[in-house]
Amino acid sequence: MMELSVAVKLIQEGVSTTKLPQQWVDLGAGTGLFTSALASLLPKGSSITAVDKNLSALNTIRLNNADILLNLMEGDYTEIEFTEMKSGFLMANSLHYCEDQVRMLQKLKHYLRTEGRILIIEYNTAVPNTWVPFPVSFERLTTLAAKAGFTKTDLLQSITSKYQAGGMYSAMLQ
Repeated sequence: MMELSVAVKLIQEGVSTTKLPQQWVDLGAGTGLFTSALASLLPKGSSITAVDKNLSALNTIRLNNADILLNLMEGDYTEIEFTEMKSGFLMANSLHYCEDQVRMLQKLKHYLRTEGRILIIEYNTAVPNTWVPFPVSFERLTTLAAKAGFTKTDLLQSITSKYQAGGMYSAMLQ
């Protein structure tokens, strides 16, 4: 199990340092490790909507920052239609479950504010398996992001993983 401090390290460079409230969506939030990491980095008055198919997992999320509003949404994040623009989307080990990754990234880009960003945390592998059916190596992410209309794909951090020889990386799309 990844420690919260490692999750924070993976996304820290990708979260805007503005003091204005931000609105983020964590797609495939699970039990909220990265939701909590994000909450620790956001300014007072910000909100995070945590989305997952597993309501039991969502109900275990507890933020250590009382100044951040947490919304829980049960559902398939690939099918959600948003009604307002967002500061950012967080996809921690969830893009590899999307079969049409370009379409997913295009959809998210449509709902990003001008200064918005998408944070991706993925295994750096090109080999599919049971747990990573549609792998997204960093090299592949740069190609997907360009096809989806993003002009900037930054590698933020890389760490080792006991599950994948290629390790894990975090990236920011803008």
